[in-house]
Amino acid sequence: MSRPWIAIVFAGIGTYAMRASFLVFAHRMADVPPALQRLLRQIPPAALASIVVPALLRPEGHIDVVQPRLLAGAIAAIVAWRTRNIALTLVVGIASVMLVDAL
Repeated sequence: MSRPWIAIVFAGIGTYAMRASFLVFAHRMADVPPALQRLLRQIPPAALASIVVPALLRPEGHIDVVQPRLLAGAIAAIVAWRTRNIALTLVVGIASVMLVDAL
């Protein structure tokens, strides 16, 4: 067996072990301390921000703070902050991008 195949097999075993460990230890994770709960709640917004912010600030690979999509992102962020409505935020964000691109 060649080295790449050995690496692929070990990566697969590692991935399976990580996923299976959650099933094995799920009963222990039922009572998560409050401090850890607060920390875990921050992971999805941080992951989303790590995807969205570079797309808004660096659309062409370099920082551009005067490009139109940043304005549309700011409008969507304000709508999300004020209403906390995901559907409305998506509609306003998409409409803002379309309007800004049309201008």
